[in-house]
Amino acid sequence: MKTIGLIGGMSWESSKLYYEFLNTRVKELMGGSHSAKCIMVSVNFAEIEYLTFKGDWEAIGELMKQAAQQLESAGADIVLLCTNTIHLVSSYISESITIPFLHIATTVGNSIKNKGLKKIALLGTKFTMEKDFYTKTLMNDFGLEILIPDMNDRQIVHDIIYNELVKGQFTDVAKQKNINIINKLKNQGAQGVILGCTELPILISALDTDIPIFDTSKIHAYKAVEWSLKD
Repeated sequence: MKTIGLIGGMSWESSKLYYEFLNTRVKELMGGSHSAKCIMVSVNFAEIEYLTFKGDWEAIGELMKQAAQQLESAGADIVLLCTNTIHLVSSYISESITIPFLHIATTVGNSIKNKGLKKIALLGTKFTMEKDFYTKTLMNDFGLEILIPDMNDRQIVHDIIYNELVKGQFTDVAKQKNINIINKLKNQGAQGVILGCTELPILISALDTDIPIFDTSKIHAYKAVEWSLKD
């Protein structure tokens, strides 16, 4: 079993689930008392959040680079960034380490492709929905058509993420607002929905919609386990 390196803390509410997903999946596949070999470097999210809204992606990239190098020095065999939005600076990670970097959008794209779907809704922060660092992987590498909410609904999802979810607040009101947005996208032809913020699956489950949901953190973690056990 190889050691999985995790860059977490963005936010810790979802990073803790990565640890659970890794260990649950290893136990499912190997049985007994097996658990995942992993290392996490967890950042201070307040610092990342400040730089994000300041638009200082270079500074964020440097912090991610440092975290990735810490993981490699500590003995990690692969690196995962436990957030969707900050993959905007994933090149800082992949170009600074000699071990593999597992991009979250690639794992999600493969999962959607395996289900034979073509037209997919995407929810996440405005950065994830509006910039192309995420959607271009899904479109160019997997031939997917991506639907995003309208401007007003994008703001609603974005505000819920930053004002509530990353602070550990998961309310029925926020849940229903997201479900309403998903239903709008379904009516536009979405065959499934990517929960492209690692906190969103804490709020929304497969029981809340009749189209498939793609839990990005779970898909990401499970693919890492598959990689770590492949030999």
